[in-house]
Amino acid sequence: MSKIARRMFIVLSAAAFWAALLVSLVLANAAPPQPGGLLPGFKLPIPEQAADKEYLGLTTTGSFTIAQIKAQVVIIEIFSMYCPYCQREAPEVNRLYEIIETNPDLKGRIKLIGIGAGNTPFEVQVFKGKYSVPFPVFSDEDFTLHKAFGEVRTPFFIGVRINDDGTHRVFYAKLGGIEGAESFVKLILRLSGLEQEKKP
Repeated sequence: MSKIARRMFIVLSAAAFWAALLVSLVLANAAPPQPGGLLPGFKLPIPEQAADKEYLGLTTTGSFTIAQIKAQVVIIEIFSMYCPYCQREAPEVNRLYEIIETNPDLKGRIKLIGIGAGNTPFEVQVFKGKYSVPFPVFSDEDFTLHKAFGEVRTPFFIGVRINDDGTHRVFYAKLGGIEGAESFVKLILRLSGLEQEKKP
């Protein structure tokens, strides 16, 4: 290897190291999402299952952002397969999905997704099957998203309002269960502003 090549290798290696360190520091100092704020920038893989892909209103392949989901409100549950509170809460979250999907005024306007903190793709699918989770769930095997979300405990629920221009805002962020699907729907409608709006 020539001297120039060695120098280039050293410079590029150093740049890669500092870039990785900077990303690590940013993630380590990330705070949990707050109402009125924005989600951290991230993308999720488009589901392979046709039903999940159709539910989210996605037509492309690759990855997507939360703002690309065809909905006015997206509810994100940060969970873990091994979290006993998440396991206990699963039937009520399923009930939440059922209430939304069987109400013509809500269906299509509010969507749910789950992100399994530290869970492999296999583990999130085991959780989905064991607890009959009807909405899409995604793996966060290396805790990248969990760190971006401020390393919140689970379950942690985030409500996101998607605007017509593709922007978004967080209107709900809270640790713990939803404390009743029916009352949670009313809370989401009020906090998101959907309560005052008619279905398009």
